[in-house]
Amino acid sequence: MKYLVVGLGNPGVKYENTRHNIGFKVVEALAEELEGKFQTEKLADVARVKYKGRLIVLIKPSTYMNLSGKAVNYWMQSEKIPVDNLLVITDDIALPFGKLRMKGKGSDGGHNGLKDIQSVLNTSNYARLRFGVGNDFHPGQQADYVLGEWNSEEQVTLKERIGVSKEFIKGFTTIGLNMTMSAWNNK
Repeated sequence: MKYLVVGLGNPGVKYENTRHNIGFKVVEALAEELEGKFQTEKLADVARVKYKGRLIVLIKPSTYMNLSGKAVNYWMQSEKIPVDNLLVITDDIALPFGKLRMKGKGSDGGHNGLKDIQSVLNTSNYARLRFGVGNDFHPGQQADYVLGEWNSEEQVTLKERIGVSKEFIKGFTTIGLNMTMSAWNNK
């Protein structure tokens, strides 16, 4: 069994510790735990790891958030991974900080990365893990907020929340979407 796990974010040091890049942080943490190393390949940094007999292809698209679909589609085709085995990890301002929610399908919720993936794949029926980043911003300040760095309070629990995110991914690749949602969505 082979899976594609996509951490959404923007490449470059400028964005490294921003809320928008939580997808990158989660896949980096899983790669580190499973002793994988990211290599720069076509349209993404890629790490291939094994977990309980499954091959997990972790990618961090280098296309910038708004063009994530191009990288996702390329790696699905290149690795011959069906949409049922795709998991996208993204930030979500509609969820309180640290809240994690896995879904098997849904709208893009105004998220430009999800919007582009949906457009390129021509479906919204793919699994996503939404990582709550909160919405502590004034009207019109959303972009500044998600492109801002974590505050000191958030940094205290960020590592633990990333750890729970890794469990979601491992569950998705072993026990499947529905059982993972049942087991982890309220953790």
